[in-house]
Amino acid sequence: MDHFTFADMKKIKRENLGDVVPLELFRTIRLIGLYQALPANGKATTVTIGRKIGEELGVTTVTELFELFENLKIGIPTILSEDEKGMTVAVHDCFCEGLPVMEGKMVCDLEGAIMEGALTKMRGKRVSVKEVKCNVHGDEYCEYQVRY
Repeated sequence: MDHFTFADMKKIKRENLGDVVPLELFRTIRLIGLYQALPANGKATTVTIGRKIGEELGVTTVTELFELFENLKIGIPTILSEDEKGMTVAVHDCFCEGLPVMEGKMVCDLEGAIMEGALTKMRGKRVSVKEVKCNVHGDEYCEYQVRY
């Protein structure tokens, strides 16, 4: 075996600390470790990571993907609009909710890239996902434009 799978990630054997890590640790890794430490706010890295994660999730429908987002506590996605060219997805209760507002900043590219990787694998052709709203930007929720 030379790589991990999403199924491997479910194999948790921590007898004392269990299967949950605090949100502040995740935020620290994402926003201080990646966003602040890497060039261009780590966007190339988080997009690459997110796409790979999305491809490995093993979901076959948008419903499964959205249920997994919620079960993994990534956020609560809902489709705001949809047509043959794509859809607009709102993600409520995102990891960034409650952080200080920083005008002009959007920090949830990893979540969009996870969606992009999963949808691309599902559809068998390239899908693009772009974050257009973010709680950190001062928006009510995070929002993504999905293009098929």
